[in-house]
Amino acid sequence: MNYAIESLDNPAGSPGDRILFLLKTRGPASTTQIAQALGGTAEAARQQVQKLLAAGLIEGRQQNAAGAGRPRQDWVLTASGHGRFPDSHAQLTIQLIGSVRQLFGEAGMEQLIARREAETRAQYLGAVAGQAQLGQRLETLAGLRRAEGYMARLERDGEDWLLIEDHCPICAAAQACQGFCRSELEIFREVAGAGAAVSREEHLLSNARRCVYRISAAP
Repeated sequence: MNYAIESLDNPAGSPGDRILFLLKTRGPASTTQIAQALGGTAEAARQQVQKLLAAGLIEGRQQNAAGAGRPRQDWVLTASGHGRFPDSHAQLTIQLIGSVRQLFGEAGMEQLIARREAETRAQYLGAVAGQAQLGQRLETLAGLRRAEGYMARLERDGEDWLLIEDHCPICAAAQACQGFCRSELEIFREVAGAGAAVSREEHLLSNARRCVYRISAAP
């Protein structure tokens, strides 16, 4: 699914930071699209792109041309570019997970996940209590996730909703123990309610650039 690149309504930081944010939230973009999004000239965008390229924060990716002519080159974040959106206390988190496994085994790890799941469930369900409309519950969920650093937003896709998370602040923990992702999906289903189906369509840990969840209301 392609999302149109929009202008940045509340820009913060340097032009380079804004380009990184654009590529993080909207995916691959050409120099022309970057210039349009930043509201500047193509030459200014090219200069910023070259700086980011030299710093190893972005790289080019050839896109197949729709018709005759040269393939278009889009810009995407490198691993270093993604690293500019930090994973909260990543190294400490990995060390703590390793210590839990050594001291308490996998059973202890599952208890840790269950405890976090219970606390998150209570927080989320408390926030949507009294909200009968699915869209309202999902907007509340997106707001909670956004406040936690997931760069989350809600979009409509026909009759469905898409919960899109462009960043994962606990990615290191999720890589070390994928039980965290499993518990989040279950909580999303509870927040949506029995009359909705929730599935994960894109997953950072499956080499996607973000996580995307599709929510379908019951017929």
